[in-house]
Amino acid sequence: MRDKQCGLVKDEDIGKTLTLSGWVFRRRDHGGLIFADLRDVTGIVQVVFSPEISTEAHGKAGDLKQEYVIRVTGKVKKRPEGTENPGMATGMLEVLVDSLDVLNTCKPLPFQLDEEETNESLRLKYRYLDMRRPEMQKIFTTRSRVYKVTRDYFESNGFFEFETPFFTKNTPEGARDFVVPSRLNPGMFYALPQSPQLFKQILMIAGFDKYFQIARCFRDEDLRADRQPEFTQIDVEMSFVDVDDVIAVGEGLIKHIYKAVTDEDIQTPFMRMTYENAMETYGTDKPDLRFDLPMVELTDIFKEAGFGVFKKTVETGGVIKSIVLRNKTLSRKDLDTAVDVAKELGAGGLIWIRKEKGTLQSPIVKYLSDDEKMAMDKTLGLSDGDVTFIMADKRDRANENMGKFRLYLGKRFELIRKNEFKFLWVVDFPLLEYSEEEKRYVARHHPFTSPQGNIKNFSGDYLSIKAKAYDLVLNGVEIGGGSIRIFRMDNQLEMFRLLNIKEEEANEKFGFLLEALEMGAPPHGGIAFGFDRILMMLLKLDSIRDVIPFPKTQKGTCLLTGAPSRIAQKQLNELKIRTTVEPT
Repeated sequence: MRDKQCGLVKDEDIGKTLTLSGWVFRRRDHGGLIFADLRDVTGIVQVVFSPEISTEAHGKAGDLKQEYVIRVTGKVKKRPEGTENPGMATGMLEVLVDSLDVLNTCKPLPFQLDEEETNESLRLKYRYLDMRRPEMQKIFTTRSRVYKVTRDYFESNGFFEFETPFFTKNTPEGARDFVVPSRLNPGMFYALPQSPQLFKQILMIAGFDKYFQIARCFRDEDLRADRQPEFTQIDVEMSFVDVDDVIAVGEGLIKHIYKAVTDEDIQTPFMRMTYENAMETYGTDKPDLRFDLPMVELTDIFKEAGFGVFKKTVETGGVIKSIVLRNKTLSRKDLDTAVDVAKELGAGGLIWIRKEKGTLQSPIVKYLSDDEKMAMDKTLGLSDGDVTFIMADKRDRANENMGKFRLYLGKRFELIRKNEFKFLWVVDFPLLEYSEEEKRYVARHHPFTSPQGNIKNFSGDYLSIKAKAYDLVLNGVEIGGGSIRIFRMDNQLEMFRLLNIKEEEANEKFGFLLEALEMGAPPHGGIAFGFDRILMMLLKLDSIRDVIPFPKTQKGTCLLTGAPSRIAQKQLNELKIRTTVEPT
């Protein structure tokens, strides 16, 4: 039904008669001549209807409206001088139409496709219209291209692509599973995979050495801008490797994806930072390095402080952390606002001290000794116009709240270099973390993560055990994470013991993996990258929903199809399920 796609009409086609098909993006009636922008996924070309060329086509063109589907046949020629559009790939050409077929009409649109600001709910309800917009089609053609780049990269490096099951076994740890009832096994349920973790380890034990998959994953979590209930990850596992090997493969993949999306090269290797350094310096294990504002600890300076807040903090084992905002000369209103923001972010309070005309100014300065002021001034390297913000609290709370406040300062004072992409590997994570909800220590990543060192000699200090784990962070967002796995049965049982998972429970939940570990399992490790998050970040978009063809809302609903929805009582009866929710 066409000789070429609209955006692929070139200078070499001048003088040729072509048949083109697409949608009417815009239409302009200039009296004698009617112009239309004909659009498909490759781009736009201008078509011209003239009564001198075809009175029939010109007459039909008078009835064309936005998003009509049409087919035209006509001769390609250069646009008249002065009418060219250099901002469009086909902007030097036009097609003089001698035949027009209207293949389908279109009802009045619920929103204009060239509007920049359209209600997101409306866009999701009419997703097929939203996805016709050129900027959206660019996103999804880029997504398709990144699929290919990913597969080409792994194939060229000797990886095998596998698919793993969607219907699998519910296991503890991690996020909440989506569950699917089994009609053939009444009262029994499958779980949709949060990741292919166990299966990819099984593939290593099966001897395939290098595996990858562009995998669909499912997590029944509360949603936000960078999270969806179903998402795509690039899943990788390798045998006979350690941390550096996995990181090198991961960097190679990201380098290829970065090139495909931005058409630019990026330098590797990426910077590395320990988890402890990230938390102490930036208050988060995924720091945004596009701006400075590191945290500096002042606890030693005030270890014998007379100022009550500092004195109490030090005596109870807390810390005093600061951030310096340089050369801003903030007003008292700005400072009061900063205090209010810090409290809203969860801090118990915020102290500010500014330097003007060589002296430190603050409501608390009178409580500080000259030695303390001098030491703080020297440690922070303060100059006139600088303000230091201080929090005093337990170490974890001080780091977390000051990290949030750092991000506020970066946005409020436009310190973030928005055109930069700052990649960072965070390494040496704690193996375990304490769960207030479960009142026990749980695996920070998952219970198959290998520790650094021998946990058989465990001393009782849970937080001292480091993991062979690594996360890749881009501009303050985690886009990938992985670990070297436990590959010996005795070590895996020891890990379960630390997690207070009894052997009987371990066999019930992970019996097939535990048995496999006794069948010649090789050392192995891997990583998973958030495919959707990577695209969102590299395309500089605000929501992960913009890179997923048919996303869910924050309430987990699909506005296009109306999912989730009730099912017929007959189906419930077949599944032996009785609901406690009354029909609406």
